[in-house]
Amino acid sequence: MAIENWIEWPAREALAKVGVPRRRQVMTWVVRVVLVGAFLWGVLREGVFHGWGYAALAVGFLLCAAAVRGCYLTTLAMRLWPSVALLGVPVLVGVAAEAAGSHAAATGLWYVSAAIAVERLPLGAGLAFAGVALGAYVLALHDRSATTAVTVVGVLLIGYSLRLDEEARGAGFRLLAQERAARRAEAESAALAERARIAREIHDVLAHSLSAQLVHLEAARLLIESDADRQRILERVSAARGMARQGLAETRQALSALRGELTPVEEFLREVAAAEGARLETAGEPRGLPAEAGLAVRRVAQEALTNVRKHAPGARVEMRFTYLEREVELWVKDSGARGTVEGLAASGAGYGLLGMRERAELLGGTLEAGPAGSDQEGFVVCLRVPT
Repeated sequence: MAIENWIEWPAREALAKVGVPRRRQVMTWVVRVVLVGAFLWGVLREGVFHGWGYAALAVGFLLCAAAVRGCYLTTLAMRLWPSVALLGVPVLVGVAAEAAGSHAAATGLWYVSAAIAVERLPLGAGLAFAGVALGAYVLALHDRSATTAVTVVGVLLIGYSLRLDEEARGAGFRLLAQERAARRAEAESAALAERARIAREIHDVLAHSLSAQLVHLEAARLLIESDADRQRILERVSAARGMARQGLAETRQALSALRGELTPVEEFLREVAAAEGARLETAGEPRGLPAEAGLAVRRVAQEALTNVRKHAPGARVEMRFTYLEREVELWVKDSGARGTVEGLAASGAGYGLLGMRERAELLGGTLEAGPAGSDQEGFVVCLRVPT
């Protein structure tokens, strides 16, 4: 046994009896009352105390009870020498009782002191103190028989059994507290993750809607500065108003998605493709998608179409949505710019595709975006997310 085990105090949860069920507490007090009653009955049956002797018995009993209670508090504070001093009170009272001829009183006090020492003190100090208390018992008994040895070992085993029982209960309580703390941390982490998800969804909706509005408003501003036709300006303003309405609708849709009320991805893609004049193809066996994967497809489609409006207005757009074995793929390609209004390409923060790539990577997917190739014109966005 390592030296730490001899000098280490029992766990604070064990000393404080934390987590003891109420029924167990009631049973413990019942047993204590029965034992105290049996102890006093045995002492009185000896017939040693008469007259003022009863007063001495009462004083000694109260003194020992106060010392045991004080020992409970000092061991709870893990103060060794005050605990030893308080446990010494019942031992000394036992010596006085033995001198007065009450062997039953002395024996009971020495037993209790030894058991409490083994139960609540560091094991080395507890066994040493128990050796002193039980040594007084052996010396007073003047009996070296096997019965005495068995009695001494039995008292030590009772104290050690109580110690192990309380240590096991304390360890169980600590594990329960750790599990509860882990659950609280897990719940807090889940709440933070959900807040981040909500913030990301709302941010994506607003970024798409506001950037689209900015495109049309910037075009309207440039048309006004160039004294363009009033009808063209009105068209841009009306388009910005339409994008504001669409942004509100998308915000409601995002909130519905967070509640698990998503429309099918294909239906959404058909709507946005029709609104932008894009051509949509679908392939593979249709199936339901997880909420996060469906939202990623929606946001990438919106961002890709927004970039077409900003950087290649008037270009033809082709979209293809494919159900693969364990993932889905969204492919968006434009035919290249047919002309642009000066200033529109510079609008926006430029972080749209970067944010979409980060979203895809969080889901274990990929997003590739770049020029269509040396032999083709236009820009291609390709998203793959697992399902």
